[in-house]
Amino acid sequence: MKSSKNQRTAARPQSYYMWVGVFCVFALIVMGLFYYATQKIEYVWRWNRVPIYFAYKDTIDITSEIDGDVASITKEGDTATITVKGLDESASFEIPAAGVSVDEGEMISIGDTLGSYTQWKPGLLIIGLWLTLKISVLATIFGVIIGIIGGLTRLSDNPALKWTTMVYVEVIRGSPLLVQILIWYFILGTVFNELLAAYGLGRIPAWWYGVASLACFAGAYVTEIVRAGIQSIHRGQMEAARSLGMSYGQAMRYIIMPQALRRILPPLAGQFISLIKDSSLLGIIAIRELTKAAREAVTASLQPFEVFMLCAVLYLVLTFTLSMLVQHLERRMAIS
Repeated sequence: MKSSKNQRTAARPQSYYMWVGVFCVFALIVMGLFYYATQKIEYVWRWNRVPIYFAYKDTIDITSEIDGDVASITKEGDTATITVKGLDESASFEIPAAGVSVDEGEMISIGDTLGSYTQWKPGLLIIGLWLTLKISVLATIFGVIIGIIGGLTRLSDNPALKWTTMVYVEVIRGSPLLVQILIWYFILGTVFNELLAAYGLGRIPAWWYGVASLACFAGAYVTEIVRAGIQSIHRGQMEAARSLGMSYGQAMRYIIMPQALRRILPPLAGQFISLIKDSSLLGIIAIRELTKAAREAVTASLQPFEVFMLCAVLYLVLTFTLSMLVQHLERRMAIS
């Protein structure tokens, strides 16, 4: 491994490092121009207020649920147990000992604060990032399943399967994703939830309809990617596999699909990177994904540039990580 790396380094032309220097100079010029532009706009930058949108300390108050007097305060280690005794009832509350704000014998009303404590909580951007990641992963998994099935049925000799897949692909690819999200949530979601409510089964959360809309949208594109990948494998390989006694399914599983997968990985990566960014449209159905969380943070802080720049960086982290993972898979598959 080390010798091959040294050989590649030795084989580089003399102009290689010159062009590396050109790239570095160009990158520095772009960053300098960006910094110059930020200094010229009339805007007060407040980066010091940004960390609260990642994590913050929240003060939680423990309030009394009954009227009465503080009968006793028992401390055991770092925890204090406050007993409030009313006319016909009593209640006990556990509070960190350092946060107790009442004394024994003090008269308490419903809603009065007995004590408080601080707790770290995730900020808006972390909440949105987590939901974006969860939705994107689920939509990717379901999109791959739909795409593989669709790619196989698209090549089927059965006209019902083939034509159904063709209609699905053309309808999904020919209509805006925003419209599909609205249809899934307001039309199909209403029907499903009404049926579930009629049988007492509860309701499906909104973000599941977001997953469904993204999965169906991605599935249509993956269908065409899978179909093109399968058709790029020479037909003679299928004939050779069938002549060796393999069934059609075995030939697809062991001969055609492994080769097709190597060819469809790059377009699949591009599709799923787009899927992560397309999830920003789910804010229209009140799903607090990353972009909607950023808009809420901007509304609360009036810091549009800082928050949206961080939002873009978080999307870049997700997409770059996926891109590196796919490149790693490509290298592994090329070696195997």
